[in-house]
Amino acid sequence: MSLFAAAHGCLRAVLPEDKVALTLSAAEAFACGEFAVDDHAPLPEPIRMPGRPERPKLVHPRELPRRGFGSDEGRAAFIHSIAHIEFNAIDLAWDAVYRFRGMPHGYYADWTRVAHDEARHFMLLRERLNDFGRDYGDYEAHNGLWEMAEKTAHSGLERMALVPRVLEARGLDVTPSMIEKLRALGDHATADILVVILREEVGHVAAGSRWFRWHCEREGVEPESTFRRLLAEYGRGVLYGPFNLAARSEAGFSDNELDALQRAVAELS
Repeated sequence: MSLFAAAHGCLRAVLPEDKVALTLSAAEAFACGEFAVDDHAPLPEPIRMPGRPERPKLVHPRELPRRGFGSDEGRAAFIHSIAHIEFNAIDLAWDAVYRFRGMPHGYYADWTRVAHDEARHFMLLRERLNDFGRDYGDYEAHNGLWEMAEKTAHSGLERMALVPRVLEARGLDVTPSMIEKLRALGDHATADILVVILREEVGHVAAGSRWFRWHCEREGVEPESTFRRLLAEYGRGVLYGPFNLAARSEAGFSDNELDALQRAVAELS
């Protein structure tokens, strides 16, 4: 079976349990050499929106209520928001596989592995949400991650620069403080899940860094100046500080890029 056909099937899956099951199966099959990267596969179809369940209702980020961690309801809403990010991240990984053709085998190995990780993260969070008597879809959510995927569908370079290294990397910045707050409240079960996610997300962002630089080399452009240009072009409304400099450095950001991030936030604010 073609890897691209498998990726398309995962993208089109509607129910969360179906998307997760197909993702785990497809990623494991590819890792075992059961799927071919078919150079003659049909060109990717335009995907305006991947398969989504009827709930959660998607609203503008400004319409989402702000809840604190101090109550069970607040923590459940928080867990739901992270689960939604991970659910979107499954599709983002598969779209990186399906959308961009003619890449080295290592590229497809990286993003199928990321899809597998994101599916596991979603399952962990959904199970934890169930502990609160809630389920995925019980709270409203937004569609910001997929909107950036649409904006960068024309360019593998821009996709790698902006989705893993800007939007998804935000998790590296904010998760450590979330873990501390949860532990202070005695919610070690949720904190332990976030520890796993944080550790593995460093590798996901590193994959974005690796393939961003690969695209830059192929296109004959300088990575750091290109990243600065893309931050200026796309950063408003999606780029926020402060930054976890140590985690971002581990995930492949150069010192100059970290400086560019901090200057971009100052200029956009």
